[in-house]
Formats: sequence, C-alpha cells, structure tokens
Amino acid sequence: MTWDLFSSAEAADRSRPVQRAPGTTGGTVHRSALERNEALARSVAAARLDSESPLLDRQSEWPVSAVNAAARELIEGMLPPLRVVGEVTNFVRARSGHCYFSLRDEDAQLRCVMWRDEARRLPTTPAEGMEVRALGRLTLYESRGEFQLVVSDLEGRGEGLWKLAFDRLRARLDGEGLTSPLRKRPIPRYPACVGVVTSASGAALHDILTVIRRRAPWTEVVLASCRVQGDSAAEEIAAAVRLFGLARCADVLIVGRGGGSVEDLWAFNEEVVARALAESPIPTVSAVGHETDVTIADLVADLRAPTPSAAAEAVVPDGTVLRRHLESLGRFLSNSVQERLAGARHEMEATGSELARLGERTITARSDRLRASAAHLHALSPLGALARGFAVPLDADGTILRRTADFRPGAGFDLRLVDGTVSCRVEPSTAPVHDSRRSSR
Repeated sequence: MTWDLFSSAEAADRSRPVQRAPGTTGGTVHRSALERNEALARSVAAARLDSESPLLDRQSEWPVSAVNAAARELIEGMLPPLRVVGEVTNFVRARSGHCYFSLRDEDAQLRCVMWRDEARRLPTTPAEGMEVRALGRLTLYESRGEFQLVVSDLEGRGEGLWKLAFDRLRARLDGEGLTSPLRKRPIPRYPACVGVVTSASGAALHDILTVIRRRAPWTEVVLASCRVQGDSAAEEIAAAVRLFGLARCADVLIVGRGGGSVEDLWAFNEEVVARALAESPIPTVSAVGHETDVTIADLVADLRAPTPSAAAEAVVPDGTVLRRHLESLGRFLSNSVQERLAGARHEMEATGSELARLGERTITARSDRLRASAAHLHALSPLGALARGFAVPLDADGTILRRTADFRPGAGFDLRLVDGTVSCRVEPSTAPVHDSRRSSR
C-alpha cells in the first residue's frame, strides 16, 4: 500500500540501492534477490498470516533478507501514517543532510530517520529531551532488521521548534549588539528614492506603491524582486539588500511581505537576512506580516513597521500635510520679514536722530575747542604783543630788526604798530650807543 503523503520519500527509497548498515560486512544487496524477497513478502502479506497457507509452512527455509522484506511489507501495508509523541534523544544530522534520532517515553524508545528533503524544512535542531510530535510512517530498515519511523514532519510541543530557533538566533544577535536600540539609524524625512525588497507579485508591493503614490507621488521607487518564502528565500532577500547597498540608489529600504503562517514568514527569521540588514549602509525598515508578527528582521532593522502599508507611511511624508506646512511656513516667513523690516526701520530712525544729536554735540564741542585754540594762538601771536603797546621794526625786506647793529645810520625802516606801519629813518649819532636798552630812531 502506498500513501500519497510520502510518495516522494517512497520514490527516493525505491530509487536508491539498498546499502548494508554501517559497520557490517558486504556490499550492495543484489537487486534480483531483493526483488525475489519483496515478491515473497507481498505474497506473505496477501496471505494475511493464514496458518494454512503453504507459504507459512514451518518446514520452509527463509533467508534473513526475505524475512525482513516480508516484515517491512506487512508493517508498511497495514499501518497508516502516524503522529507519534515523545522526547527527542541522540539527534544527529549527517553530512548527507539526513537526520537520525530516537523518540522515547517512560517505557520505550523508537528509532527515527528524516530524509534530507524533509530535514531541510526544520528551523533548528531540536534540543535533547525536547517533547515533539512526529508525523511519519513505520517501516523496517531491512539491512539491520531495525524497526524505525520515517519522519516527514517534526514539530515541537508547546512553543515548538520555531520558537526555539527564534530564541537561539535572537540570543546570539543580542550578544553581538545587532538588536541594540543604540545602533538604530534615523529614517530620512524626505527621501527622493525608496528601495523595496519583496516579491513582485505579492500584495505587499501593491500596498507600498499605493501609499507612496497617494502621499508622495514625486518619490521614486526601485524594486529588487525576490522570493519571500520557501527554499532559498532568505538568501534571495539578503542578496537583494546587499545589492541596494552596492548600488546606493535609494535613501531608505523597505524589506518585507504580507501576512502568513510562522513557516511562511520564516525567511525573515534567518541569520543571513539579519546580517544583511545589519550591514546595510542604507537605513532599513522591516515590514513583515501583520502587527502581531515579530521576526528577527524586525529586531535588527532600523525601524519596525507593523505592515507594508505602515512602512510606506513611515518613510514618505504626507503631501497634503506637507503643503499645508509649507504654506504655514511661507506665512510665518512673510510675517517675520515684515516684522524685521519694521523693526529695522524703527532702529534706523532712532539711529538717525541719535546721530543728528551726536553731530550737533560734536560740532559744538569742536567749535569751543577751536575758539579756545584761536584765543591761545592770538595770545602767542606778535599782533597780540602789538595790541599791548609794543612795536616791531622791519627793514625793507620785512625782516625784523632785533639789535642795534641792524640799524645803519641813514637807513630807512618800518615800524609796525597795532593799527598800521610808520616809516622811520636812522639818524646818525655823535657817539655810539652802548646801552642796549636805548632805542635808535
């Protein structure tokens, strides 16, 4: 019996050669013998363990591989996929990507295997002793004859593996300071270009564009399209963020997607995305899911928006509000200029009056000093001496005659008085005059 739920694992099991268990001797089981054993097992399963069936003759001789093949056919054919609850122990992830572990309870344990394709979906390695619920099918590992559960889905009980993975990564990033509020950068108030990292076909892009066109239609938007869920989505998101960092074509970056389950949003909880956001030279805004969804990207980004629409509102101004603000600023500037001009005019008038008064005082003071200087000079002038009754003899050239020797007998000279000049002549005397106090005439 084949179950569609495990068709991929069934095909993988059928396509790969059956290997002996590690540590045993021998190589690959011969395919013809395996097919013979499986045919025999199917016949046994069809017989439904009828004690009268010739296939179950006690005298028959069965090879070990046939017994194991029959047991496997019975187990897989009779039991549907099961959900098994237990504690994880001895969890090992091999180089091949397959995971091997056991589930246990108080009384027993069950060996389990999870193939690489299913194990890749695990958000983290379950902790030792963690209670989980495994969905899988029971089978028998024929090479060893070991009963085991092939697990297709593994989830933790209570908070689960997703919460465990989230807490482990957050603790590591907290320790590095990548979630610290101190490293958050401000978002530019008036960006000329907004970068968007999301799916080109998602509703998040439509919401972001609608809000930006309504609020700030002059703003340019550049999209780096990527997958936002599923395998390799985290790597594509991180690559898009780094591409914007290299291009430097945006002033702010919105990274996000619409709502979904924890598994749908898990790409934004991957370490590679967190590192890309932390290293981005452009301020980042995380807009993942709905308001109640919190991701690692929200904690590392410079700003967390509850939705993509809210992110668009946060990064661009409202054009209507901005126009009203600009009009208000215009009126304020006009009033300020008028007030400044009126104040300057009043200051100029007051300054002019003060300058006029200062000029008058300066002129008066200088006039007083000039009159005093004139009086002083007049006192020192020869005219002043003449006014007091003195006279000054001058020869024909206007040279002052100071000594008696300057007066030659018969020579004429002028005697300068206060109110004019008198012509005089030197009369010869009978004897020289030795008294310098006597004046010659």
